[in-house]
Amino acid sequence: MGAQRQEQRTRSGVRLRRVASGAGRWNWLFLPGGPGLGSQSLQSLVEVVQVPGSVWLVDLPGDGSHRDLPGVPDPYAHWPDVLVEAAQALDDVVMVGHSTGGMFMLSVPELEEHLAGMALVSSAPHAGWRTAFARYAQDHPIPAVDTAAERYAAHPNDQNLRDLTLAAAPWNFSEAALAEGRSLLEGLPYHHAAVAWADAHFDDTYQARWSPQALPTLIVSGAQDQVVTQHLWQTEPAFTGPHILRRRIEGGGHFPWIENPEAVRASFTDLTEHLDNGTT
Repeated sequence: MGAQRQEQRTRSGVRLRRVASGAGRWNWLFLPGGPGLGSQSLQSLVEVVQVPGSVWLVDLPGDGSHRDLPGVPDPYAHWPDVLVEAAQALDDVVMVGHSTGGMFMLSVPELEEHLAGMALVSSAPHAGWRTAFARYAQDHPIPAVDTAAERYAAHPNDQNLRDLTLAAAPWNFSEAALAEGRSLLEGLPYHHAAVAWADAHFDDTYQARWSPQALPTLIVSGAQDQVVTQHLWQTEPAFTGPHILRRRIEGGGHFPWIENPEAVRASFTDLTEHLDNGTT
């Protein structure tokens, strides 16, 4: 692998920041969920999985801290199709999407020809997860969430988005991991404009537009993920086959590497072996 810059930007403004580098041919591109949280939300996942090769955190234009882009008047104009530019920027790319990040990946069928593999973490094949989560939230109310949601609806800004996300932390993490989960969320850059774009153009209408035909793929999630139900994968025969690894992380919530880092690391080790065995 030749010399690579620590930070790259594509023509449409996708930012790739290299945060780890070691022996191995693979370029791992980690795409955050949210949206609006920024790729910093996956720094701890990168540290847990310890994958071989180079690891890049990816921010779409206008997400997280990646804003005020010269020459990009509308950063959301080509969401999520700009992911193709990220995949084309490097060789031997394995793309990892958390939650909505994985959904963005499955919304761009052109990605398949540019990937060596992929991982979908706490993600879903269609927007049906939102109905299930709404039921769960109704059955497990958090008064602070209602207050924060009213404030955010009246004044949608970055601070109120941060407050709302922190209030909802008990839905994302187990009780034992709640303090660590809050610490993760507290340090993130929030951008409410990305949330507004997804709310208007993506969340309710999302449906996977492709499924991997032979691409080594890991579908991994927490067994106690209350935010994005994982039962939806069971009704999607297109996401089955010897090239697809399914891993259920015991004790894990929506950020399963917080509760059970060893099991998440093992799942990525399995995917790496899958890649190294040349199943593509």
